[in-house]
Amino acid sequence: MMDFQWTREPSSYTISSDGVTITTAPHTDLWQRTYYHFRNDNAPVLQMETEEKYFSFVVRTDFTASHNRFDQCGIVMYLDSENWLKASVEYENAEFQHLGSVVTNHGYSDWATTAIPASVNVMWYRLSRREDDYCIECSEDGEHFSQMRVCHMWEGGGKIRFGIYACSPEDSSFTAHFTNLAVTECAWKAHVGQKPDEA
Repeated sequence: MMDFQWTREPSSYTISSDGVTITTAPHTDLWQRTYYHFRNDNAPVLQMETEEKYFSFVVRTDFTASHNRFDQCGIVMYLDSENWLKASVEYENAEFQHLGSVVTNHGYSDWATTAIPASVNVMWYRLSRREDDYCIECSEDGEHFSQMRVCHMWEGGGKIRFGIYACSPEDSSFTAHFTNLAVTECAWKAHVGQKPDEA
């Protein structure tokens, strides 16, 4: 395994050469203020640290066991309670679930989602960094990735931490499986088109 450390350690997990499992505790989540006007900051987060300005991080998530509203697992870049991003599939009901991402800058979260069938129980993610800008992508097969969003992290220009997380915001618990974790050269290439504005 890469040099991952717990930012917030769960009570039940395994780490091996094959991957990581996290069993969530009820009422765990990451969210800040927006719309709901509450703050949740207790999801388990396993991350590594880097100052590298250009890279991609890939992971395969298996959430077959998720069964309750908002159960989720995915990628995360958690800097502190008010500056982080995450991407995951959040269970909704037996018919559909939400594939989405949350970006939190200076204590305010957004949530961008699209509905996917509830039958999907595996998703790959790729987080790419270009200085203080980030791209989140997803894939059902680990080969063909689709862009979920591009974002700027106001506090994400220096040393950062990134990795995986899992949580159950409501009264539930499930075991999430993370495999195929890898750090690669940046798959998010420089923009070709309109030139940047001059400073």
